[in-house]
Amino acid sequence: MTDEWGAALTAEYTAIFAYGIVGAQLSGAAADQARAAEAAHRARRDELILRNAGSSPTPIEPAYQTPFPVTDRDSAIRLAAEVEERTAAIWRAVLPVSTGAEREQALAALVEYAVQATRWRQAAGIDPAVPTWPGRPS
Repeated sequence: MTDEWGAALTAEYTAIFAYGIVGAQLSGAAADQARAAEAAHRARRDELILRNAGSSPTPIEPAYQTPFPVTDRDSAIRLAAEVEERTAAIWRAVLPVSTGAEREQALAALVEYAVQATRWRQAAGIDPAVPTWPGRPS
């Protein structure tokens, strides 16, 4: 597994962990959105593990640090936006080291997470809702 693909797997683990924290602070439509996002990260994590069957996968950590405390709905939504932005950036880094179907997989992940980040940014009232270069590390 290349460093970029390993980073993508770590990003998926991190996102799954973060959505456990996010989901605990949300209800209604926002909670549904968080569950759907977490399911997408779980599915992509599973694809990565299967893709690399036989190699040493990136180990999962028992816990990950959040960039700020998540204590209410607003901070949960901000964390969701940040997680999606960071995960999109990791997948953007996979593009140059992939070809064919793997490149399509990486591009699909980048686009999906950039769109999800935009939805969360809109919900959080973050301006601009869409960064100039989605998936580009800031």
